[in-house]
Amino acid sequence: MPLWLFIFLGVLAIIAAFGVILQRSPVHCLLALAFALVDIGALFIGLGAVTVGFLQIIIYVGAIMILFLFVIWLLNLQAETDLGGHLALKFFGAIAAAALVAELFVMFLSAPATDSSRAVPTGYGSIESLARLLFSDYLIAFEVTSLLLLAAVVGSVALARRMPASGLSRTERVTSEASTNLRSARP
Repeated sequence: MPLWLFIFLGVLAIIAAFGVILQRSPVHCLLALAFALVDIGALFIGLGAVTVGFLQIIIYVGAIMILFLFVIWLLNLQAETDLGGHLALKFFGAIAAAALVAELFVMFLSAPATDSSRAVPTGYGSIESLARLLFSDYLIAFEVTSLLLLAAVVGSVALARRMPASGLSRTERVTSEASTNLRSARP
């Protein structure tokens, strides 16, 4: 992969990542995250890890991000409108982020130099070796992950399901009951 293309894709990934954290709408955040993941998949493909690149695009963007999008639509999440408040939380969050960036730089500076002339075993990174590892050594982790995703989908559908009597979703009903209880509890 030419250096200019690597830099271009890297800058696009960083811009998309900033789009994830700076957008107010959850749908726009999710679309920016999907773009960042496609961009990272293109970087993998350009660096010679074609299997990993296609798996990145197919699994993360094609399945999990679409699942997140459906959950956002089912729960009817709206853009956050509260622009103020929680100044101390934002301050400590900025301090923590700066500490993590400083730690990352220290880690990169103290990392030993790598020897790029080392030979890679035959078949390393191929679909056959990946499938052999995934369905032998990591089979339980793979199945548990699929069950967790299934439980997340069932839970989000159950929360967003409309109740026949009121026409409200279970989440809307719980929210309205909580706000009614708060109003009645105030003196």
